[in-house]
Amino acid sequence: MPSFDIISEFDKHELQNAIDQANKEVTTRFDFKGTDSNFELNDDKLVMNSGSTFQLQQMFSIVCSKLTRRGIDIACMEVGDAKPSGKGMRQEITMKQGLDTSTAKKIVKLIKDKKLKVQAAIQGEQVRVTGKKRDDLQEVIQMLREEKLEMPLQFDNFRD
Repeated sequence: MPSFDIISEFDKHELQNAIDQANKEVTTRFDFKGTDSNFELNDDKLVMNSGSTFQLQQMFSIVCSKLTRRGIDIACMEVGDAKPSGKGMRQEITMKQGLDTSTAKKIVKLIKDKKLKVQAAIQGEQVRVTGKKRDDLQEVIQMLREEKLEMPLQFDNFRD
């Protein structure tokens, strides 16, 4: 029976490379000279440190461009508020990975509302979709690509 998995994840190595490139750009740009601006990555939290909120906004645009060049969808970023820290400002960005239960339930409901001959089951942080025909599964993939969900989705383990 054909099946595939719906997941939401990114490559952590590519994330690290993008942060390294963003740090390099911040150290060489003229408008950041003399400031102690940098990016720190701890697990799935990205912390931006700079002197002012304007510089944090500039750093955010830098990191967004580096992430998109590396193939990481910026929709998985959850941006926190800028907070004062010592002499400068600090802002945390959480990189979301995996489908939470509410998003997984929403995906299953979308599939069931379409009334296709497929079954969708939540398995941890992913949704497994099985059906008798390959065309039905491809129709589900197309439908989910057209939907605007808050998480970027990938389709994995497509098996006949």
